[in-house]
Amino acid sequence: MAARKKTTKNKASTESKLSFEEALEELESLVDAMENDQLPLEQLVANYEKGSKLMAHCQSVLESAQDRIELISLGNPEESRLDNESNSDDVGSDSAPANESEDDDIRLF
Repeated sequence: MAARKKTTKNKASTESKLSFEEALEELESLVDAMENDQLPLEQLVANYEKGSKLMAHCQSVLESAQDRIELISLGNPEESRLDNESNSDDVGSDSAPANESEDDDIRLF
């Protein structure tokens, strides 16, 4: 039974060493095989389990990348200032057409 646990650990560490692209490609292969091949139930369950682990790995890599991007953005105040200015410009431009349409409605009556 100890050998089985060791094998599981090796598979988990192998999956975590995959790049995002490699994991995604392997996940797509598993899904394709499950959809198109007539696999026995045991193999379907094994593929589903492996696919779940690959999906969790991909999600983890994406979250890590998102966190890094947020840290980079926080570390660059110029970029944050530009983002805030563009957001305030959007708010101003949204209110102008609403006022114009309200004026148009008033003129119609």
